[in-house]
Amino acid sequence: MHIEIDTDRLASKIRDIPDYPEPGVVFKDITPLLGDPVAFSTVVDAVTARVGRGTIDKVVGIEARGFILAAPIAYHLGAGFVPLRKAGKLPWRTMEESYSLEYGTERLEIHEDGLGPGERVLIVDDVLATGGTAVAACGLAERSGAHVAGLAVAIELTFLGGAAKLGERELISLVRY
Repeated sequence: MHIEIDTDRLASKIRDIPDYPEPGVVFKDITPLLGDPVAFSTVVDAVTARVGRGTIDKVVGIEARGFILAAPIAYHLGAGFVPLRKAGKLPWRTMEESYSLEYGTERLEIHEDGLGPGERVLIVDDVLATGGTAVAACGLAERSGAHVAGLAVAIELTFLGGAAKLGERELISLVRY
Protein backbone atom coordinates (compact mmCIF):
# COMPACT_ATOMS: atom_id res chain seq x y z
CA MET A 1 0.00 0.00 0.00
CA HIS A 2 1.25 3.49 -0.84
CA ILE A 3 -0.05 6.69 0.68
CA GLU A 4 0.59 10.19 -0.57
CA ILE A 5 2.19 12.47 1.98
CA ASP A 6 2.49 16.22 2.07
CA THR A 7 6.26 16.52 2.45
CA ASP A 8 6.01 20.32 2.48
CA ARG A 9 3.78 20.11 5.56
CA LEU A 10 6.23 17.74 7.25
CA ALA A 11 9.19 19.95 6.31
CA SER A 12 7.41 23.00 7.74
CA LYS A 13 7.35 21.22 11.11
CA ILE A 14 11.12 20.68 11.20
CA ARG A 15 13.06 23.46 12.91
CA ASP A 16 16.68 24.35 12.12
CA ILE A 17 18.89 25.00 15.14
CA PRO A 18 22.16 26.57 13.95
CA ASP A 19 25.45 25.78 15.70
CA TYR A 20 24.04 22.89 17.73
CA PRO A 21 25.53 20.74 19.20
CA GLU A 22 28.63 22.58 18.01
CA PRO A 23 29.50 25.47 15.70
CA GLY A 24 28.88 24.78 12.03
CA VAL A 25 26.25 22.07 12.56
CA VAL A 26 22.61 22.83 11.70
CA PHE A 27 20.53 20.54 13.90
CA LYS A 28 17.19 19.36 12.49
CA ASP A 29 14.72 19.52 15.39
CA ILE A 30 11.63 17.32 14.95
CA THR A 31 9.98 18.48 18.19
CA PRO A 32 7.42 20.64 16.30
CA LEU A 33 6.63 17.68 14.02
CA LEU A 34 6.08 15.42 17.03
CA GLY A 35 3.80 18.02 18.60
CA ASP A 36 1.57 18.22 15.52
CA PRO A 37 -0.81 15.22 15.59
CA VAL A 38 -1.32 15.23 11.81
CA ALA A 39 2.39 15.46 10.99
CA PHE A 40 3.36 12.85 13.60
CA SER A 41 0.71 10.37 12.50
CA THR A 42 1.64 11.00 8.85
CA VAL A 43 5.22 9.86 9.54
CA VAL A 44 4.06 6.73 11.38
CA ASP A 45 1.38 5.90 8.80
CA ALA A 46 3.64 6.50 5.80
CA VAL A 47 6.35 4.15 7.08
CA THR A 48 3.79 1.54 8.17
CA ALA A 49 2.05 1.61 4.77
CA ARG A 50 5.34 1.38 2.89
CA VAL A 51 6.66 -1.56 4.93
CA GLY A 52 3.40 -3.49 5.39
CA ARG A 53 1.96 -5.18 8.45
CA GLY A 54 3.32 -8.66 9.14
CA THR A 55 6.57 -8.19 7.18
CA ILE A 56 8.77 -7.20 10.13
CA ASP A 57 9.53 -9.08 13.33
CA LYS A 58 11.27 -6.27 15.25
CA VAL A 59 11.57 -2.52 14.88
CA VAL A 60 14.87 -1.18 16.19
CA GLY A 61 14.72 2.41 17.42
CA ILE A 62 17.90 4.44 17.70
CA GLU A 63 18.27 6.62 20.80
CA ALA A 64 16.66 8.95 21.45
CA ARG A 65 14.32 10.49 18.89
CA GLY A 66 14.29 7.25 16.92
CA PHE A 67 12.49 5.68 19.91
CA ILE A 68 9.62 8.13 19.54
CA LEU A 69 9.01 7.13 15.93
CA ALA A 70 9.92 3.44 16.19
CA ALA A 71 7.55 2.47 19.01
CA PRO A 72 4.28 3.43 17.24
CA ILE A 73 5.61 2.04 13.96
CA ALA A 74 6.31 -1.30 15.70
CA TYR A 75 2.81 -1.28 17.17
CA HIS A 76 1.19 -0.69 13.76
CA LEU A 77 3.37 -3.30 12.07
CA GLY A 78 2.53 -5.91 14.72
CA ALA A 79 6.23 -6.15 15.58
CA GLY A 80 8.34 -5.97 18.72
CA PHE A 81 10.36 -2.89 19.64
CA VAL A 82 14.10 -3.05 20.44
CA PRO A 83 16.02 0.00 21.70
CA LEU A 84 19.51 0.82 20.47
CA ARG A 85 21.10 3.03 23.10
CA LYS A 86 24.25 4.99 23.68
CA ALA A 87 26.92 3.09 25.61
CA GLY A 88 26.22 2.39 29.28
CA LYS A 89 22.44 2.96 29.18
CA LEU A 90 21.14 -0.62 28.89
CA PRO A 91 20.85 -2.68 32.11
CA TRP A 92 21.76 -6.15 30.81
CA ARG A 93 24.50 -7.81 28.73
CA THR A 94 25.08 -5.93 25.49
CA MET A 95 26.83 -5.92 22.15
CA GLU A 96 28.31 -2.63 20.99
CA GLU A 97 29.39 -0.89 17.80
CA SER A 98 31.38 2.34 17.44
CA TYR A 99 30.62 4.90 14.75
CA SER A 100 31.49 8.40 13.61
CA LEU A 101 29.18 11.39 13.62
CA GLU A 102 29.67 14.59 11.69
CA TYR A 103 30.87 16.06 15.02
CA GLY A 104 32.58 13.20 16.88
CA THR A 105 32.39 9.48 17.68
CA GLU A 106 29.88 7.43 19.67
CA ARG A 107 29.00 3.86 20.55
CA LEU A 108 25.65 2.11 20.26
CA GLU A 109 24.59 -0.90 22.31
CA ILE A 110 21.84 -3.48 22.06
CA HIS A 111 20.91 -6.24 24.49
CA GLU A 112 22.51 -9.52 23.42
CA ASP A 113 19.09 -11.14 23.20
CA GLY A 114 17.29 -8.17 21.61
CA LEU A 115 17.29 -9.71 18.13
CA GLY A 116 17.37 -13.31 17.05
CA PRO A 117 18.72 -15.20 14.06
CA GLY A 118 16.60 -14.74 10.95
CA GLU A 119 14.38 -12.02 12.40
CA ARG A 120 13.35 -9.36 9.89
CA VAL A 121 14.28 -5.96 11.25
CA LEU A 122 13.34 -2.38 10.39
CA ILE A 123 15.73 0.22 11.80
CA VAL A 124 14.14 3.61 12.57
CA ASP A 125 15.71 6.97 13.36
CA ASP A 126 14.73 10.59 12.99
CA VAL A 127 17.58 11.71 10.70
CA LEU A 128 20.00 10.06 8.28
CA ALA A 129 23.04 12.33 8.01
CA THR A 130 26.50 10.89 7.35
CA GLY A 131 25.22 7.33 7.80
CA GLY A 132 27.51 6.37 10.67
CA THR A 133 24.71 5.70 13.14
CA ALA A 134 22.66 3.76 10.59
CA VAL A 135 25.63 1.60 9.55
CA ALA A 136 26.43 0.85 13.21
CA ALA A 137 22.79 -0.11 13.83
CA CYS A 138 22.83 -2.42 10.80
CA GLY A 139 26.08 -3.96 12.02
CA LEU A 140 24.61 -4.74 15.43
CA ALA A 141 21.46 -6.22 13.93
CA GLU A 142 23.41 -8.38 11.50
CA ARG A 143 25.86 -9.56 14.19
CA SER A 144 22.76 -10.74 16.09
CA GLY A 145 21.87 -12.90 13.09
CA ALA A 146 18.91 -10.73 12.11
CA HIS A 147 18.15 -9.58 8.56
CA VAL A 148 17.90 -5.81 8.05
CA ALA A 149 14.82 -5.51 5.85
CA GLY A 150 15.20 -1.74 5.67
CA LEU A 151 15.71 1.58 7.37
CA ALA A 152 13.23 4.40 7.84
CA VAL A 153 13.93 8.02 8.71
CA ALA A 154 11.80 11.14 8.87
CA ILE A 155 14.63 13.28 7.43
CA GLU A 156 17.49 12.51 5.05
CA LEU A 157 20.28 15.05 4.68
CA THR A 158 21.18 14.02 1.13
CA PHE A 159 24.12 16.41 0.85
CA LEU A 160 25.99 14.37 3.51
CA GLY A 161 25.78 11.14 1.47
CA GLY A 162 24.72 8.78 4.25
CA ALA A 163 22.45 6.70 2.02
CA ALA A 164 25.43 5.61 -0.08
CA LYS A 165 26.92 3.88 2.97
CA LEU A 166 23.85 1.66 3.35
CA GLY A 167 24.63 -0.43 0.28
CA GLU A 168 21.63 -2.26 -1.14
CA ARG A 169 19.51 -1.85 2.00
CA GLU A 170 16.12 -0.24 1.40
CA LEU A 171 15.81 3.30 2.77
CA ILE A 172 12.55 5.07 3.43
CA SER A 173 13.12 8.80 3.93
CA LEU A 174 10.14 11.12 4.06
CA VAL A 175 11.72 14.59 3.90
CA ARG A 176 14.95 15.14 1.99
CA TYR A 177 17.26 18.13 2.22
